Amino acid sequence: MKWGVPEWISSVFGIGKLPFAPGTWGSLAAVLTWYFAGPYLHIYSFFGLIISISIIGVRVSDLVVKKQNIEDPSFVVIDEWAGQWLALIGLPIIPEYAIAGFILFRFFDILKPGPIKDLEKLKGGVGIMADDLAAGFFTLLILHSVRYFTI
Repeated sequence: MKWGVPEWISSVFGIGKLPFAPGTWGSLAAVLTWYFAGPYLHIYSFFGLIISISIIGVRVSDLVVKKQNIEDPSFVVIDEWAGQWLALIGLPIIPEYAIAGFILFRFFDILKPGPIKDLEKLKGGVGIMADDLAAGFFTLLILHSVRYFTI
């Protein structure tokens, strides 16, 4: 398989090519980036990045699906980045939220309960991105609920 620009972008510069569970590697890289870059970025910057990554992700994932003739290639992990960052937006940048956000996001992304599974059925790049954004949204709701109702 020859890798072009869409494959490298959708795999987030090759992270999706790591062996065994590329989605987990993509999520871990996104969490680490959030953890280390987060203190230097405003919340609106993260919103902008999530929106930009989502738009780019839909487009490059569409191109990859058409080129590879695979509905949801496992090496595409740009969706994990958008979903994982959505899951963590607005939270204090501390290890506890990084770990909880990672675990909850992977739970929702792997098991795809309820409406997340329905979004996965959408075709092309929209489906690839939508289920991870939904997993990120459910994670966000849980983490912010825990933060605001238990502290």
